[in-house]
Amino acid sequence: MSDLFSLASPEPSPELIHIEVNNGVATVNARDLHAFLEVGTSFKDWVTRRIADYGFIEGVDFSSFLSESSGGRPAKDYHLSLDMAKELSMVERNEKGKQARQYFLACERKAKSTATDPIAILSDPAAMRGLLLTYTEKVLTLEATVAEQKPKVAALDLIATADGSLCLQQAAKSLQSRPIDLIKFLSCDGWIYRRPGNGAWTGYSDKLHQGVLEHKVTTISVGGVERVETQVRVTAKGLAKLAEIKTEGGWR
Repeated sequence: MSDLFSLASPEPSPELIHIEVNNGVATVNARDLHAFLEVGTSFKDWVTRRIADYGFIEGVDFSSFLSESSGGRPAKDYHLSLDMAKELSMVERNEKGKQARQYFLACERKAKSTATDPIAILSDPAAMRGLLLTYTEKVLTLEATVAEQKPKVAALDLIATADGSLCLQQAAKSLQSRPIDLIKFLSCDGWIYRRPGNGAWTGYSDKLHQGVLEHKVTTISVGGVERVETQVRVTAKGLAKLAEIKTEGGWR
């Protein structure tokens, strides 16, 4: 379908056949066109025959819908694109058909002029409403994108100075949090645990496989005696994940 009328549906004066916008496309009601063309065949037979004879496609050239008939029962109606309406007018081969086709061409010319002339748009309330709605939708979409990305941006800010894997205390400092709060979160959320009789924290295997934690063997000296310990550390990937969780309010 043509989208010339995506901003407004201009109506040259006098209005021969009503044009309205449906889903952003200028359309003509098939019954209105049938009546204007003064077709001798019944509306139902005329429209179904024309659709079949000329290969018009629903969803491209027209859309169908049910409306209330004079008898109170639903009747099938059609919204026709201007291209289809012009073709139907032309094939009638009478003065009414010629008049209708020229009218639709005039509507299209006015639509093109309005769409490209800023002064015409400013003086056309319908066109201005269309423009405002279009840009409002774009602004809302942009705001939603910014809101969605905000936690990730904040997370990157938190880990900007991080280099390599960090011990839990260093990770807490990079995340601008207290070590006790970070450790509490990690233990409660299934990142780390302590083995019975061992005061050192150990990373769960799934977190190690995900690459958010790693173990590092270190040698420490206690009272002149060297001892080997395995220390759990937060990787850059883990720090990014924790920063995102924190900025989304997952922990303090």
